[in-house]
Order: sequence, then structure tokens, then C-alpha cells
Amino acid sequence: MASYCMTVTRLRLALGDGARRLHVSAAFSAKAKVSMSRFEPDSSVNYQNLHSNVNIVRRRLDRPLTLSEKIVYGHLDDPHGQEIVRGRTYLRLRPDRVAMQDATAQMAMLQFISSGLPRVAVPSTIHCDHLIEAQAGGAQDLRKAKEVNHEVYNFLATAGAKYGVGFWKPGSGIIHQIILENYAYPGVMLIGTDSHTPNGGGVGGICIGVGGADAVDVMAGIPWELKCPKVIGVKLTGSLSGWTSPKDVILKVAGILTVKGGTGAIVEYHGPGVDSISCTGMATICNMGAEIGATTSVFPYNHRMKTYLEKTGRGEIAALADEYKDCLVPDAGCEYDQLIELNLSELKPHINGPFTPDLAHPVSEVGSVAEKSGWPLEVKVGLIGSCTNSSYEDMGRAASLAKQALDHGLKCKAQFTVTPGSEQIRATIERDGYAQILREAGGVVLANACGPCIGQWDRKDVKKGEKNTIVTSFNRNFTARNDANPATHAFVTSPEIVTALAIAGTLKFDPERDYLTGANGEKFKLQPPTGDELPLRDFDPGQDTYQHPPEDGTSVRVDVNPASNRLQLLEPFDKWSGKDLENLSVLIKVKGKCTTDHISAAGPWLKFRGHLDNISNNLLIGAVNSENDAVNKVRNYLTGEYGGVPDVARHYKANGVHWVVVGDENYGEGSSREHAALEPRHLGGRAIIVKSFARIHGLWWSVFDPSSLTLLVLKSSEVMSSFFFLLTLSLSETNLKKQGLLPLTFADPRDYDKIRPDDKISIVGLKSFAPGKPLKAVVKHGDGSEDTIELNHTFNETQIEWFQAGSALNRMKELQH
Repeated sequence: MASYCMTVTRLRLALGDGARRLHVSAAFSAKAKVSMSRFEPDSSVNYQNLHSNVNIVRRRLDRPLTLSEKIVYGHLDDPHGQEIVRGRTYLRLRPDRVAMQDATAQMAMLQFISSGLPRVAVPSTIHCDHLIEAQAGGAQDLRKAKEVNHEVYNFLATAGAKYGVGFWKPGSGIIHQIILENYAYPGVMLIGTDSHTPNGGGVGGICIGVGGADAVDVMAGIPWELKCPKVIGVKLTGSLSGWTSPKDVILKVAGILTVKGGTGAIVEYHGPGVDSISCTGMATICNMGAEIGATTSVFPYNHRMKTYLEKTGRGEIAALADEYKDCLVPDAGCEYDQLIELNLSELKPHINGPFTPDLAHPVSEVGSVAEKSGWPLEVKVGLIGSCTNSSYEDMGRAASLAKQALDHGLKCKAQFTVTPGSEQIRATIERDGYAQILREAGGVVLANACGPCIGQWDRKDVKKGEKNTIVTSFNRNFTARNDANPATHAFVTSPEIVTALAIAGTLKFDPERDYLTGANGEKFKLQPPTGDELPLRDFDPGQDTYQHPPEDGTSVRVDVNPASNRLQLLEPFDKWSGKDLENLSVLIKVKGKCTTDHISAAGPWLKFRGHLDNISNNLLIGAVNSENDAVNKVRNYLTGEYGGVPDVARHYKANGVHWVVVGDENYGEGSSREHAALEPRHLGGRAIIVKSFARIHGLWWSVFDPSSLTLLVLKSSEVMSSFFFLLTLSLSETNLKKQGLLPLTFADPRDYDKIRPDDKISIVGLKSFAPGKPLKAVVKHGDGSEDTIELNHTFNETQIEWFQAGSALNRMKELQH
């Protein structure tokens, strides 16, 4: 029986992406198996390799292993010789798969094109989910997105066809939900060019958000580097019930660890409480682990995952997981670097915010906190769905509350939107009546896409600057994140609580305690939400939205129009002059939080993700200027006038003036913004000097040079290895280094206070630039006085070569001559 399951699994996976929709026959030809297997990993082989590598490493370390260690070390390129020290050494790994969302895939694919390789070496997919703006409703918004983004979609579709990458068309759904439904499985190592890739940990995989350069590494078949992560254990006891949901677990953990408490670590959930959480609920928890800075999060394999795999057409993989279960759960007696314990039976519903995802409040208390804090109590909009909470179970539980309101003659007092996570979820909730119930309660069903969660929301009910409150089931709520309005107070909670607050219309409503008044004047309480974990019938796959790459894509043509305002080939950055960087202007001294949303906003700017010059017009437009507490208003010291940050930067660049950005703690916290590093370099920046950097600073990085189309010919495996080693990205400020910028930290954080907006800063010691040797900044103040301060860095020898060459890509080209 086991042999049969393994055979069927090979066949199904060999069929390629989206094969779940097809009948798989054991009589499928061996020729087809071989020819198509390049697109899908053979899960049985992966488990055999995983098992072998885990045993090798366990013998070497002579200690029990956590689940995280098993999966990570099970993907080592050299399990016999790799040095392994948690939190210190860099691991060379062999991930199984790559996934890219459409906004980040543009530069990732441009870079892969520049590599000169004919086809990807591992299964890879592109998912069109970021460029669809929420306006009127799903069908209309999707239709408009296809028109507006035709050029980009055509580029991605043809690039995917040419280089062997699967293409999920607009309307397919959100990348993370598609991965959960089709590609993630227990023990897989998957990298995705989006910070919420850890969603796949809900089905027991190590799924990590990475940069475009990392994606190119893996697609090229080159080992990928990751700093050996520490492991934070979260032991769950008790069980979820009533109003408490999986979202409350991560909201509570975020309150404990804060937005940087998981930095450099994998969060590993374990304990008897795990079995009370659905597979998609576990995915919700892992998804939002990105908000605490964690490398990723993961749950151990259990019966909830097995059921989900079976329901999504992957029963054969579940059978294999049963066979290799020892590799998919932690060893008894394994040790964690930090341990948190949560009793799920005592956990209460939470709501986090505003303006940060780690400001945790019990729902029962948020109303009184809001009153004391001056936050608007009226809930203007409730939004459910997104990659974090758009499962069948989520929609069912929300619909159960909407139905109770309708039964008492009520609809939502607040505006209410619903974002299905995938075409499969949309089709199934339509079939089973959930979507109609939500509509009758006042909901608008949006397209299967990211939408308002990432700022793709054409909001009309409030003016910019108007103070208001929204509640969402999303994962991130930084200032202006959802609607580009810095005065919007966004709160993150579960779909159930969002629905209840949308019905009540106020933050002061506690559904466990408070009553609503029905249309007949009678008071009633909402009963705790209910909903099936999975549909009683099979999922309805809906429309076929997947494009499989052809067997041979050599004849496919990929065009980039030089006149396009959406796609642009990039010119190389200038080399280091060989001298110290003298008299740099301070473009902006940032006050307080400066996330990647502040540095390179999303929303309408997403349409320029493939055009560096155009998207650079959003550089730091959300950051607060310490001089005047204003946003996007800095003094131009050449003219004496105030202007927008990118406008002043462009004026400095045009006049040959280089500049620096000075920042506060945890600079660069947030989501995927490769442009958070590309933009400052493009507009003349030379250094970012801060108190500390976040784990993900402009995590996604990729560069394309037009000359590479004809000049980049990799002449040997040695050159190829050198090239892709240079493109390896660690999850820190390395991204800035790759663009030739200097990411530096104050040796004494109090030196931040010494910097004035009109200062001239010289960074000295660059002629003897070396690993572990601090640099110095000579700060000349406007009154003639000076300060000399020490600046730390984390450059190694190779990274210093990037700086000297002007960028990692420049250095790669030098090595080819």
C-alpha cells in the first residue's frame, strides 16, 4: 500500500502545479513522469533525504532536535560538514520550491533573465495577487486590474512560460493561500518573495520570506544561505473554544514578544493545545509571525494537517507524512532558546493596535482604552479575509454571526468587506451560501487578492487626514498601511470579532458580555461563532486560473518596452571613489517608527514595482521628520525651501550632493520592499545611520542591468557559483549593502540626538574598511562645532567588495573579466 501511495504521489506531483484538479492515473507514462518532474518536487525523495540528513545531524550534535532544526538541517547542502551553531553560523541550504507574488516577481524575473540560465532548476510559481485594487467588488475590480496591469501580467506570463515558472493568473487568489492549498506540505522548505510566506507553517513546512536575489539563487539551483536560526518554543495547553480563535494566539504572542522579539528565530508551536487548532488556524498563527520579526513559524504534523491535505487532494502526501512522522515532530527533550507557555482555555479574544501589530488588548478592554487614549470609538469599516484569515472556517464563523444579526433584523452598522483567499475559497463559500449571508448583512465581496490589506483600496468614505477607526482580520496595521490615511486607526483582530464590531459599529462592544438591540426593540446577545473547519463536500475549485509552462519555452519572447512607465531596465550604480564620503547632507532625520511602509509605500505605488525611477517618488514619504514632526516635508539646504523627501533627494542628486538618512530603533521593520534599499541608492543616498535595523529591511532585493541581456554569459560553474554567492541575502541590513549603501548603527544610541538636520556628515576610515572595525563619522554642525561619533557595521570581506564595486551586481561583473 505504501509503495502504491508513493507511486501515485510521484505521478501527481510530476504532473505539475495545479495537478490536483486532474484525475491521476497510476498508468501515467514513465516518460511523462520524467519530463514534467522538473516543475514539482518528488515528495517521497524529499522525505528520504530529510530523514537521512536529520539522522546525520543528530549524530553529529548528539542531542535531541526541535522540529525547526529537523526541517532546516534536513535541507543542508552538506549535512556532514556544515558548521551548526544556532544564532551564529550561516547555513547553506537546498529549498524545495520558490513562490513569487506579482509585485516582487517583476524584478526577480528580470534578474533571473540576466543570469543567462535557460530554465529554473526547482519548482517555481508566480502569483498575481498584489496589483488588484479594491473599489466596487470582485468581478469589476478584477476586470479593471487586467486592463490596467496588462503589460505587467503579460511580462510575468511570458517570462514564466520561457523559463519554466508556473503562472497563477489574476483572480487565482493570494499567494499564501494558494501555497497552502497546493504546495506546502509537512517538512517542505519553501521560500517566497513575500514576508508572510511563513503561512505555510500551518501545514508543517518551513516557509520563509526572502528577497528577489534569494529566489534567483534557488531557481538557479545554487545553495541558499540563512543564518542558523534560534528557536523560540511556544507551548500550548488547553483548547480553543467560544469566541477565542487561532488569531488570538498570535495576537497574544505579538504582545509578549513585540515586533522585534522574534528576530533571528523560528517560532515553534508545540504541546497538547496544538490539536485544538485547525490546519488553516495554524496557518493564521504562522502568517502573522512575520509581525514579531521571526524568520518563520511552524507547527508539528498532526491529524488536523492530515485531514487538510486529504481534503485538498493530497492524501498521498499525508500517507507519506505518516510514514516519516518522526522527522515532522520535535524530539522529546529538545531545548528551546526561549520558551513561552499559553493556556488556550484561559486565552481571551484580543484586538491589537492602532498603528502597530504588537499593542495587544483584550476585546473586553479596548473600548475603555480607546476612550482614555482619544481613539475614535465608531468603527467606520470592518474588513475580513486577507492571506491571514480567509479560510473556509474563517468565512463560516463570520457568516454564523452575520446570520444571527439578520435573524434579528440587523445589518452591519459599519461598512463591511470580505476578501476570499483564493478562487477555491470564493467558489466554495458561494456554493455553500456563506457569501450570500455576508452580502445580506451589508458585506461587499472583493476580488481574490490582497486588496486593502496592502493598501490596494480606493477608499471613499473618509478624507485623507480624517481621524477614524477600522478593524480588520489582516496582519499589519502600520500608519497609512490600508488606506494611505495616516489618521486611520487600524486594529487587527479575528474575523469573528471584526464581524461583531461591524454589526455593533463601535469599539466599545464586547460580544461576550454586551447586548445588541434587534429591529423589534428586543435585546439579544450574539452566540459564539460556529463554522465547519472544512466543507462537508469537496472544495469547489472554481475557474481554472493556472498557466502551466510549456515543455520548451525557448521560442517564447519576453518584451520590456523602453517607453514603459511600469517596467524599466536598470543602469549600474556608480563605484566607490576610493575616498572617504565627505560632507554628506542629512536628507531626513527620522523620528520614531520607520517601517518599510514609511520608506517605500505600497498601495497605488505597487504599479511601479518594475520601474525604479517612478517608484522612487515614494521614498520616505511616510517618515516623520524630527525637525518639524511633519511627514514628507524636509528642508532643502541648497535652496532653503521645504519640499517632499524624494523631491529634495532628486535636487541633491542633480547637483552632485550625496546624502544620508538618520533613523531610530528597528529601522526597516515591515513587509516586502526591495525598493526600500534600491530607492535611496538610486536618488543619491550613500548611508543609512540608525540606532538599530529590523530583521527585514527592504527584504526583497534584485537588480537588473540592460547590458546583461547580451553580456552576461556564465562561462563556468565556478563563475556561476561566484555570481550567486554574491547575490545571497541574509535577513538583515544586507539588502542595503548589496546596493552599495552603508547600513551603520550608532555605537552609542544616544549619538542619534547629536545629529541636526543641517549637519554635514563625513564617514571616515573607508580606506581601511574591514570586518569588525568600526567607522567614524565627523559631524559638522551649522554653528561651526563638530562631533566625532563611532559607527558599527556588520560587513564581511565579500560585502566590503560590494561596497567598493558600487553594488553586488557590479562586483559580479568584475569577477567575470
